[in-house]
Amino acid sequence: MHRLILAFALLLGLTPAVSAQTLQDILQTHADEVAKPGRRTVGVVLDDLAASGLPGVAVFLEKWQDKSVWQRDDGQFFIAAEQADTLQLTDIDSGEETSAAKDTFTQLKPNGGVRRVIATALVQFQLMDPDVERRTTAVASIARRPDASQLGPLLGAIDGETDAALKARKIQLANFLSASFAENTEDRIAAINSLSTDTSVEARAVLNQILTTSPGLATSLPTDQNVAGVLTPGEDMTRDEAYRLLVEAELAAPRTPPDVIRAALEANVVDGRVGNIPVAQLGSTANRERAYAQLAAVGTVAPLVTQSDRNAAIDEFIFFETYDEEDKAITQAAAAALGAVENRVAAGQTIDLALDALSLASIYFLAAIGLAITFGVMRVINMAHGEFIMMGAYTGYVVQLFVPSYTASIIIALPLAFAVTFGAGVVMERLVIRHLYHRPLETLLATFGISIALQQLAKNIFGTQARPLTSPEWLDGALVFSDVVQISYIRIAIFVLALIFLGLILYVLKRTRLGLEVRAVTQNPGMAASMGINPDRINMLTFGLGSGIAGIAGVAIGLYAKVTSEMGADYIVQSFMTVVVGGVGNVWGTLAGASLIGFLQKGIEWLNPSNTLAAQTYMILFIILFIQFRPKGIVALKGRAAAD
Repeated sequence: MHRLILAFALLLGLTPAVSAQTLQDILQTHADEVAKPGRRTVGVVLDDLAASGLPGVAVFLEKWQDKSVWQRDDGQFFIAAEQADTLQLTDIDSGEETSAAKDTFTQLKPNGGVRRVIATALVQFQLMDPDVERRTTAVASIARRPDASQLGPLLGAIDGETDAALKARKIQLANFLSASFAENTEDRIAAINSLSTDTSVEARAVLNQILTTSPGLATSLPTDQNVAGVLTPGEDMTRDEAYRLLVEAELAAPRTPPDVIRAALEANVVDGRVGNIPVAQLGSTANRERAYAQLAAVGTVAPLVTQSDRNAAIDEFIFFETYDEEDKAITQAAAAALGAVENRVAAGQTIDLALDALSLASIYFLAAIGLAITFGVMRVINMAHGEFIMMGAYTGYVVQLFVPSYTASIIIALPLAFAVTFGAGVVMERLVIRHLYHRPLETLLATFGISIALQQLAKNIFGTQARPLTSPEWLDGALVFSDVVQISYIRIAIFVLALIFLGLILYVLKRTRLGLEVRAVTQNPGMAASMGINPDRINMLTFGLGSGIAGIAGVAIGLYAKVTSEMGADYIVQSFMTVVVGGVGNVWGTLAGASLIGFLQKGIEWLNPSNTLAAQTYMILFIILFIQFRPKGIVALKGRAAAD
């Protein structure tokens, strides 16, 4: 380590460079070590190269490590590239390029151990390289293979770092190395304490490495070791594992396997008996062990180790774990830091889960709000609602075929999807729905048939393969708060879109004449008609409005989900559950229902992450139980809904 620190110090100009020598002169001084280096001898060469302060040292070390250095018959060294029977030579000092026959040169091929030593030394040069990419590469190299020898140079390279992100990375990596390799306990503990706020996987790996344990056993608990804890056979470890430790420590004989007992008995059958036990009685384990013990007593086979023998041997010893790190103060600090990190990670996972649930609730809200309006006002069970979502997604896809800018295409697609699905909803209401009012079963069957027809129409037009609905570049990636908490920009955009539509729908329903008429028809259609409101017209516009909102939801959902003819079926069940749970015909109820279902689904998936289908099943069961106790939903609608 002292050599590499010396090299780094020389790089910083802390000692004068030997300018009288060239790089070739230094190599000739150590010609044998350069030509045939060993892990013990290469250090001398590296020390002198570092002390020289020559600018070509880093390049030479790179080429030496890559086996691109050749030695001529007269002993001179060159950097060379093979081309058939010739070499393209580069002078080590001047950089002058020439060519020569390959048969007069010998390629230097340092072994793996030497190349690793060279690589470690090379990192020290790269840490202070003017090129930020080379410095970044050096830091990444240290992170991949952390070593005690890299700590000093890394600490020295922090103050002069001009790149803010790289400097922060150097500081973080220096903390990792200090926690593991600092020379005194105080520095290690200080570095460990600094990791208590770092939730990265690397920080946890460093702390876990410090807290690595090894199993041990003794007749009494040792006082001269850093004991992590006592292990109870049968609880903290199996009794088989405990006995295996005894056997490995040569404190007990290996267990006699059943097949060994059987083979020994078969080999020693005399006159139908093994010992004094007839072969016919060897069907039980106890008799086989008795017969084997008789053979062992006369020295025919190895002694029998029975289960009782194993238990007795286990009970004679205390089993425990000891930290590989001998300093108790360090392991105590690491355990405390790891506990703090795990608490932060748990909190971060909770926040991350909440963000996922919130984004899922936003999607369900967008998918269900149109259905909530139509179902609440008209009591129409529209099984084709999911296909309006699909139509909106395909509208966005078609727009992107003609508008190359993804940002502009999304801006155009949102109102266009609303117009297309609004029109489709009005047509559907005029041709089918208005003839089936107050006939829920016929309405359900009719809209289900329309759903199948729309799916087939989409397949005929767009095919069965998923179509891309590409999001703009500014929606790529995720907003990262830490290694644990992050959320994609697309989900943030959907959440914002849901908030916008929440505000827009509330404005329409609360501040416009259409909204006033819709609420009047929702609460008491007879009274609304007597006040001059046309319920038939309101039903048509309401159905079209709900369908148009579904189209906009389709564009939003299509940005991260597959756009296929069946995509609507993935959301129709959740949409109906959202409406029923929240309370029909109520925007706030839909919001509450979407939130409940989104958080519930994510919570169940967290408890059972390997089976999302089971999560859906459990969620449906919960909803069934919920509506038994609150059939009108979370936010019950007053007026007609209350009367019903």
